[in-house]
Amino acid sequence: QVQLVESGGGLVQAGDSLKLSCTVSGRTFSSYVIGWFRQAPGKEREFVAAVSRSGGNTYYTDSVKGRFTISRDNAKNTVYLQMNSLKPEDTAVYYCAARRDGTWTYIVHILKRGECDYWGQGTQVTVSS
Repeated sequence: QVQLVESGGGLVQAGDSLKLSCTVSGRTFSSYVIGWFRQAPGKEREFVAAVSRSGGNTYYTDSVKGRFTISRDNAKNTVYLQMNSLKPEDTAVYYCAARRDGTWTYIVHILKRGECDYWGQGTQVTVSS
């Protein structure tokens, strides 16, 4: 069983930065592609970013490119989401999720549809204007 726990959320002002962490239990952490998602009130959950098993490949949704950076530390079983230049429209509950099987290209394709093996409980990010 794999468990994901997000942390690092909070209340910040527009233009500020925040770094989220996703800590994953289990010895097979490096076997999983990890993605970040978010869900704003009254909206559907959306894909934000993904990082490959080695950390060498990343993928972002257009709205966060140039502002957010996803990374991972396989020695610490942790994935990070560094969020800079935050905007009020970034306000949402942020979730991390894990997907094991498939090539990088295939997993990115299905991650964008929210098809993951495991999900965390989420952490709230609120950006005030």
